[in-house]
Amino acid sequence: MAWIDFYDSAPSIYVSDAHRQAHFNLIADDIIGYIASPEATVLDYSCGEAMSANRVAAKCSRLILAEPAPSVRARLADRFAAVPNIEALSPDDLTALPDASLDLIVMISVAQYMTPEDLDAAFVRFRRLLKPDGRFVLGDILDPDVGAATDAAALLKFAAKNGFLIDAVTGITRMALSNYRSLRHKIGLYSYRTDDMLRKLADADFAATLAPRNVGTNPARKTFVARPR
Repeated sequence: MAWIDFYDSAPSIYVSDAHRQAHFNLIADDIIGYIASPEATVLDYSCGEAMSANRVAAKCSRLILAEPAPSVRARLADRFAAVPNIEALSPDDLTALPDASLDLIVMISVAQYMTPEDLDAAFVRFRRLLKPDGRFVLGDILDPDVGAATDAAALLKFAAKNGFLIDAVTGITRMALSNYRSLRHKIGLYSYRTDDMLRKLADADFAATLAPRNVGTNPARKTFVARPR
């Protein structure tokens, strides 16, 4: 099983419905913070379920949700069928988009599942699609010097703030016994130090900086903001 197959099987990676909704609301708010204009065209790459994408779409002209897992993509198309400026595409569909046609590209909590070679290829694709004054936000990057205990602590803090602390405590135990845990051990996750990621982005002709705070729930992870050079 690969990571795409895992997510295509509709796994339970959230400790409760409250966790799932709070997570997607926060991601949507963070993405909105990077939208420079209501006329913007935005790409959320490998977006997952994107439960709050309608909130993002309300702040831009066009929102493209690119998702590699077929069943997830089908649910996206169905969930947002009534939102005229949202479209659900496969990553392969992006080849039909014109050069320099996107104002903002976001890829959040995805890089850890991609091989370094696949990540480099994605960066090249994004560089082609991004407008000269556009931005690429690469969020929730794992650091090899930060362990699983820090991730668990971040979840508990987020849970306490959003009212699902008891579910989070039991959910951490359940996750330890889940397919996610075993797949993580089998396939692994990729992590990057700051200088290494800045170098990869530079190799794809981006000028990038480390953002002051991470997108999402875990402040120990990193977000990079890149612009075409």
